Amino acid sequence: MQTIVTFKKIDASDSLKSYVQKKLDKFDKMLDSPAEAHVVLSVEKIRHIAEITLTCDRLRIHAKEDSESMYSSIDALTDKIKAQIKKHKEKIKRHMSGGKQSIKDGSEALDYESDYMDNPVVDQIIVETIDYKPMDVEDAVIELDSGRQSFFVFNNARTEQLNVLYKHNNGKLGLIQPRG
Repeated sequence: MQTIVTFKKIDASDSLKSYVQKKLDKFDKMLDSPAEAHVVLSVEKIRHIAEITLTCDRLRIHAKEDSESMYSSIDALTDKIKAQIKKHKEKIKRHMSGGKQSIKDGSEALDYESDYMDNPVVDQIIVETIDYKPMDVEDAVIELDSGRQSFFVFNNARTEQLNVLYKHNNGKLGLIQPRG
């Protein structure tokens, strides 16, 4: 890997340069083609900042880390770059695999649990499936009043579209239906 190290507001140090080179050499086996890395090491007051722009074939990664020690900034930066490279490789692997579903296939089932397990925000979502049956709005009102939920999903028998009936805070009922 071709590495260019630039020092800003800090004395050029061979030990820092060799440390950066040693850390970045580990990425050669992760990357498919030759890469070029431009690293900028700088100091602002007590913050030691390490910044990198890594270019490889169709991949371009930019990352920046700061801490109270230049070596820990470099370590955190290489961890961040490693995660981005892995993410890119997984994306390519998913794209190249033949197990994709096409929109034209008409298959609407999505496997939420396997696609989004790594996302911490999505981990808080509980996915439930429901069986909705065709009925009139009046029947849906009766079903909503008989249950403990604040909404009821049903297939409108008149329009043959999916509707949602819900309770407002003021006690009135609301109906969500698609346009058209």
